[in-house]
Amino acid sequence: MIECSVCHSKIEPPASKSISRAYDKHRTFVSSKNRFLNVILVAGDCLLVGFQPILVYMSKVDGGFKYSPISVNFLIEVAKVIFAVVMLLFQSRHKKVGEKSLLSVSALVQAARNNVLLAVPALLYAINNYLKFIMQLYFNPATVKMLSNLKVLVIAILLKMIMKRKFSILQWEALALLLIGISINQLRSLPEGASSFGLPVATGAYLYTLIFVTVPSLASVFNEYALKSQFESSIYHQNLFLYGYGAMFNFLAILGIAIFKGPSSLDILQGHSKATMLLICNNAAQGILSSFFFKYADTILKKYSSTIATIFTGIASAVLFGHTLTINFVLGISVVIISMHQFFSSYSKVKDEQRSGNFKMVESIDSQRSRDASFPNKTDVSENPPC
Repeated sequence: MIECSVCHSKIEPPASKSISRAYDKHRTFVSSKNRFLNVILVAGDCLLVGFQPILVYMSKVDGGFKYSPISVNFLIEVAKVIFAVVMLLFQSRHKKVGEKSLLSVSALVQAARNNVLLAVPALLYAINNYLKFIMQLYFNPATVKMLSNLKVLVIAILLKMIMKRKFSILQWEALALLLIGISINQLRSLPEGASSFGLPVATGAYLYTLIFVTVPSLASVFNEYALKSQFESSIYHQNLFLYGYGAMFNFLAILGIAIFKGPSSLDILQGHSKATMLLICNNAAQGILSSFFFKYADTILKKYSSTIATIFTGIASAVLFGHTLTINFVLGISVVIISMHQFFSSYSKVKDEQRSGNFKMVESIDSQRSRDASFPNKTDVSENPPC
C-alpha cells in the first residue's frame, strides 16, 4: 500500500506487468484502430471453429474413421508451416533497405533460441488434436462444441496462476453461468449401452472429456505466454517453429504407430476423402488465426469467440445430419450468451485502470508539491497585486 502525501489515503500500487505488459501495450494501440477489423477476426474464427466438428462428422464412415487422425493432424501442421514460410518470403521481399532478412540463417537461429518454449504448447496441441477425433465417437458435433467451452473456466484459472491475470467477481460469476449453460445442454446427451475399451460409455466419455478440457487449456495458456514473452519477434517466425514442432511430434507418432502396426501405416493419405481435405484446410486456417488471438488479444477472447460458433454448429448439424435441436440446447446456449455478455460488460471489468489512474494522479500532485517547495518565495500575482 502507498500513502498519498496530500490526503493520506492509502492506494494500492499498480500490479506487476511482467508478461501482461505486451498485452497492455497492444490494448492501448488497438483502441485507436477500426473495430471492424476485430469483428472480421472474430467472425472468421466463428466460421472456422463452427465448421470443424461438422467436417469431422462428415469424414466418419460407419461410425468410425477410415483414415488415421494423426495423419490428418500431421498434414494440418505441414500446411501451417508452408503458410508461415510463404509469409516470411513475402516479408523478406518487401523489407526496407538496411533491414535484416527474416529468412537469414542468423535470424532463424536467433528466433529458434528465443522461441524454444513453443515446443510445450506444440506437444499439448498434438495430443489435443487427436482427442478431437476421439470425442466425435461419443458425442454429436454440437455437444462436442459445447464441451470444449468448459476450457474457458480452466483457462481463467491458469491465466490467474501463470500470467497473474485478474478477474472481477462478476466475471467469475459469468464463467459459472457458462458451466451451467453447458450442463443444461449435456443432460441426457450420452448414448445408452455403448462402451469404449471395456468401460461404460459414461466413464470413457467423461475421462476423455477431462483430458479434452485440461490439455488444450494448458496449451492455450502456454502458447499465449510464449508468444507474448517474445512480443518483438515476428509472429511468422513464431508460427514457423510452433507448427514445425507440431509437425515433428505428429510425425513421431506416425512412426510409433508404424512400428506396432507395420509399414502400411506410413501411408498418410490412406482413407482420405474430400471431407478430410476440407478438414485439413479448415483446421490449418483456424490454427493460423488462433496465433493472432493469442499474441495480440488473449485466450479468453479466443474461447468466447469459439463459443459463439456453437450456435452455427448446432444449426448446421441439424440441417445437414438431421440432429435435433433440443430444448436443452436452446436453453443452454441462451445461458452461454448471457454469460458472455456479462463477462465482457464494462461493469464487470477489474478496476485496474482506475487504480493506475489514481496512482498517477497522486504522483502528479506529489511532484507539483515538490516543485512548489523548491521555490518558497514564489507567490501568486493574483494574490499579491502590485501597489
